Amino acid sequence: MLELRDIHLQWDHRPLLAGVNLRVAAGQTVALLGASGSGKSTLLKVVAGIEVPERGSVWFDGQDITRLPPHRRGFALMFQDFALFPHLDVRDNVAFGLVEQGVPRAAAREQAQAMLARFGLGEHARSRVWTLSGGEQQRVALARALITQPRALLLDEPFSALDAALREHLRAEFRERITDAGMAAILVTHDEAEARAMAQQGWALQGGQLRALW
Repeated sequence: MLELRDIHLQWDHRPLLAGVNLRVAAGQTVALLGASGSGKSTLLKVVAGIEVPERGSVWFDGQDITRLPPHRRGFALMFQDFALFPHLDVRDNVAFGLVEQGVPRAAAREQAQAMLARFGLGEHARSRVWTLSGGEQQRVALARALITQPRALLLDEPFSALDAALREHLRAEFRERITDAGMAAILVTHDEAEARAMAQQGWALQGGQLRALW
């Protein structure tokens, strides 16, 4: 269980987050919607540990992790630009997180190859990421996020750069894989159709606080 308790944070001398409370269960996806500049991405950064709240706390499975640095939280953060490494091939992009955790490179590559096969990308293992389509790159990004078995997945407008047909297909695929992995997931989006397709709960961030949508 991922919990945000009474999160407060100011930006440019105005309250951006003003008492945010949220609970996300394992295997559940919660969507955050709101206007540009409403604080959605900032709230995601608080969860990730990139931003520290002025007041309030972040909890995971009953442990206060508010002061825990990002690399010790065990969360995966995905952005709209995929953030893949152009100098690495597809397999090494997926293996990167395991190598950072101390897994020997050969073993990490073996696990990455197996993960790519699950995503239907096995034949692209030695390709450069920039030769893949947008949808294939997004699957590589998801495979890289999931291979480290993160405790939570944080998605910031992950499909905004893709065409409508591909977005619709990937929404269903992401929701299925998040549920199968049994992790808590938070989706930040401005697209309510996307939010409803992926999330069991939807919240609007307005005036620094959350309002339930469904």
